[in-house]
Amino acid sequence: MAIIYHITPQSWFDKFEGLDYYESPTFNEETFIHLSTSTQVAGVLERYYVGQTNLIKLHVDTEKLTAELKYELATNNEYFPHLYGRLNKNAVLEVEKI
Repeated sequence: MAIIYHITPQSWFDKFEGLDYYESPTFNEETFIHLSTSTQVAGVLERYYVGQTNLIKLHVDTEKLTAELKYELATNNEYFPHLYGRLNKNAVLEVEKI
């Protein structure tokens, strides 16, 4: 089992309460959901979430995903996981407060 992560404000995640899927705030514009490996999470927090509070980290099991997952070249010449579709919540193993 491979685990990847998604960072989002708790308030945004709460909008999907009662649904079996989740879409990130930028999903409609970018057509994918940004995810990170365990070694990429700290850099993502430093680059995009400085000063933000009430964040959560979703622990996602890649084997349970129903949408296509691609590792694509992005920031700092690193390959980041991108999910091209909704995140099915049954792939979320844990919702961790940061």
